[in-house]
Amino acid sequence: MSSLTFASAHQLACMIRDRQVSAVEVLDAYLTQIAKHNSKLNAICTLDEDNARTRARLADEALARGENWGALHGVPITIKDIFETARLRTTAGYIPLKDYVPQQDATAVARLRAAGAVIVGKTNMAELAGDYQSTNSLFPRVNNPWHLDYTPGGSSGGSAAAVAAGLSPLDLGNDFGGSVRQPAHFCGVYGLKPTDRRISTAGQIPEVPGMPVCIRQMMTVGCLARSLEDIRLCFALIAGADIRRPDVPPIPLDRPSGKPLQNLKIAWSDQWADVPVAAEIRGAMQLIAQKLSGAGVRVEPWLPKDFDLAKIFNLYGRLAAYLNIYAQPVDQYNIRRSLELLFRTATQGDKELRKLGNFSNFLPEFLNPSLKGYFEALTERDRFIAQMDEALEPWDVWLTPVAATPAFTHCPPWSAVDVDGKSYPYAVANGMYTIPFNLSGHPAVVIPIGQTENVPIGMQIVGKRWCEMELLAIASAIDKVVGNFQHPPGY
Repeated sequence: MSSLTFASAHQLACMIRDRQVSAVEVLDAYLTQIAKHNSKLNAICTLDEDNARTRARLADEALARGENWGALHGVPITIKDIFETARLRTTAGYIPLKDYVPQQDATAVARLRAAGAVIVGKTNMAELAGDYQSTNSLFPRVNNPWHLDYTPGGSSGGSAAAVAAGLSPLDLGNDFGGSVRQPAHFCGVYGLKPTDRRISTAGQIPEVPGMPVCIRQMMTVGCLARSLEDIRLCFALIAGADIRRPDVPPIPLDRPSGKPLQNLKIAWSDQWADVPVAAEIRGAMQLIAQKLSGAGVRVEPWLPKDFDLAKIFNLYGRLAAYLNIYAQPVDQYNIRRSLELLFRTATQGDKELRKLGNFSNFLPEFLNPSLKGYFEALTERDRFIAQMDEALEPWDVWLTPVAATPAFTHCPPWSAVDVDGKSYPYAVANGMYTIPFNLSGHPAVVIPIGQTENVPIGMQIVGKRWCEMELLAIASAIDKVVGNFQHPPGY
């Protein structure tokens, strides 16, 4: 293990700034790690070595002149292939975009670049961010660095695998139904989904270039790292209003309250009754409650009143259908892929669980969308947001699992997943613990809390809307008691 490739981004920035190591030396360490491991992980799909070397050299020359570009001066990072990067191929794993080279950075990318980051390359992902595994028709599937036969999750699987394996200290991802949080859980890293519309989505696919901006709710820009300090740094750099997205409100970052962990009121759920989690996850969640209670922290079992999962998933699915229907071209390839997805979700997995998460229920929205139906779904979402705001008001944070299962072996997309001998529909196993907070818009951060025999286990910490800095401060305090990043063996 290289000390540089597993140092945090903020540590690397300090080392470069203090001239303990050069930006070129740091980049060389990461390029060596990539050359050694990426061929078996397929985490990075486009490597931009020449431009990264030029940028690192310029970073060192700038420091020699007394110039500092920002908080990430000279630090190598990666970007999920769903974000446009100027003069660097951006495909979203989608065949029609295989040669697409944008002329402008996505807003979040531009802000990281302006802070001095060196973009090493793009990370592999699920096709058009539409899967809980990271497979597409352009690049080989992404493998989990903890066990190559297992998926790293999706759609930000390449992001999580790269960070976990020391190919990158920090990666930019997106989350519409768990695409940052589930891979963070599967790979044992930290991941943040911020408040809905806290960060600009300008320059982000799956709206294929040239299509109107359709996905205006529930889609968030997040980040993955090996420390919460890096998550906090990245979030602070990319959050805020953007002239390219006028619907991003100019709300300043909140200030953490500074309350000691022992003075907090923490809600805790080891599982939803309708969607039991794997025994290893439930055991890890129960151990967390014991450790926190042992440290004098007030932790109480809790679930919001009228937390109806079937209703939540149905509303999410209807709204997602309305948002996605015009975001991509209607071609034979997309139609065939969508029909395969719908068939598997309608026919695979436990019959009772299929009632909770069957995407075929949303065929009316796909086949006959109406403006009235869209507005009705938005109105229902407003009511759910208000309900969750009220329910969470007495609590500082809410601890929940991230998914019903740890990372599982590679399987056909949208096929059933085994959870302790029971067949779960794909979306239920992977998304039922994350989707409620895309629908409600509340921020959530994932921290690693343990391991199964083969793969890590993460925990989701949910906070109040527009209070990410408080959430991250509390998560850091919890992390010191119950969690820490461990790198996969052999890296």
